[in-house]
Amino acid sequence: WRAGRQVARRAAGMVQQEPAGAPGLAAAGEAAAATAEVRLSRRRWAVVLLFSSYSLCNAFQWIQYGSINNVFMRFYGVSTFAIDWLSMSYMLTYIPLLFPVAWLLDKRGLRLIALVGSALNALGAWVKLGSLKPYLFPITVLGQVICSLAQVFILGMPSRIASVWFGSREVSTACSIAVFGNQLGIAVGFLVPPVLVPNVEDVEKLAYHISIMFFMTAGVATALFILVVIVFKEKPPYPPSRAQALIQSRPTEEYSYVQSILRLLRNANFLLLMVTYGLNTGCFYALSTLLNRMVIYHYPGQEVNAGRIGLTIILSGMVGALISGIWLDRTKTYKQTTLVVYIMSLVGMIAYTFTLSLGHLWVVFVTAGMLGFFMTGYLPLGFEFAAELTYPESEGTSSGLLNVSAQIFGITFTISQGQIMDRFGTKAGNIFLCSFLFLGTVLTAFIKADLRRQQANLDNERT
Repeated sequence: WRAGRQVARRAAGMVQQEPAGAPGLAAAGEAAAATAEVRLSRRRWAVVLLFSSYSLCNAFQWIQYGSINNVFMRFYGVSTFAIDWLSMSYMLTYIPLLFPVAWLLDKRGLRLIALVGSALNALGAWVKLGSLKPYLFPITVLGQVICSLAQVFILGMPSRIASVWFGSREVSTACSIAVFGNQLGIAVGFLVPPVLVPNVEDVEKLAYHISIMFFMTAGVATALFILVVIVFKEKPPYPPSRAQALIQSRPTEEYSYVQSILRLLRNANFLLLMVTYGLNTGCFYALSTLLNRMVIYHYPGQEVNAGRIGLTIILSGMVGALISGIWLDRTKTYKQTTLVVYIMSLVGMIAYTFTLSLGHLWVVFVTAGMLGFFMTGYLPLGFEFAAELTYPESEGTSSGLLNVSAQIFGITFTISQGQIMDRFGTKAGNIFLCSFLFLGTVLTAFIKADLRRQQANLDNERT
């Protein structure tokens, strides 16, 4: 068993000396892992679906302003850039708070993070109800910032929930379902606001329609928080996989959060994945934020169809994400799948760029759907590939670093593409994104498929 354990630890890049004065500590942990019963919990599906639901609600609040950008501009009497910042606040808040929240996730576990995230999401939704007058724009900014704080407690959890609650043959599918909720929230955020808040001239009627949307959001967010209090548990009674049993058997004295981050930043394959994930997801954030402006520019008065195009991008992406998760669980071809999906994201972006201005909305729907299938479908791939490359480091830390990269690129791309669109048109702005997707495709080809988590599972099955 010790020989098998050493192979697994070497594969994870985590061979360490035993602490002085405690020579039996590591051996005890290994023995515990060897004898631990591996069993799947029925509650796992309730946990991942509940997480997916409040993640959905938070993502809806991210895009609810951007999907009817022109309506909120007129209601509050502010610039396009000010409304864009309501979306970018999600990205900006995440960057400085990632490390404290990831540390909390490692020290206090999943339940505390779930409670805080769902509570902040509900609080932000209620604060927005105090902003139903044109001069109360600062209140809606405050509500959005609170929701952006909730997002910090949400984005890093999918791969952690999948690893802690699900077996090795379903972990990628579970991660896809967890990410699925966030994407569905963005889809609903594109579809519902244009329907609930029509572009009417009367300010009082507009305020009434906005209040309906805000009340519905606050009610749903509150109900989900109550369900988290009742349903969400820290972890199942038994580890769901041998790899998870090994992690749980490791004494807490061996774990150092700072050292974990330093090891990740010395992992060349993970660093490459960080950059490529940031480029792809940053392009997606910019595209989502500016989609309403792009469609309205070429098709005036088509706010509802702009939302439907956004919905098409996300729904096709969710299908892509689920197919990717199932494919990974069956084949374990992380590098090949990631590279193919990245290439197709670039192809989809090029097709969307050169068909947007043709004057045929149905063509835009088709190319946007193709783009979404691959670009949005890439998101869970990145999380799971990172978990493989960095095992046995915390999935919360690795996915958090991926998300920081995504937020930095997202802010940069959104501001830059917005400025390019204002000066040179939508085509130039989209070509700007295409160039960075091409760079990401090239860099992805250089990532080595060092599948440490799979190796640990195989080694432990042998021993």
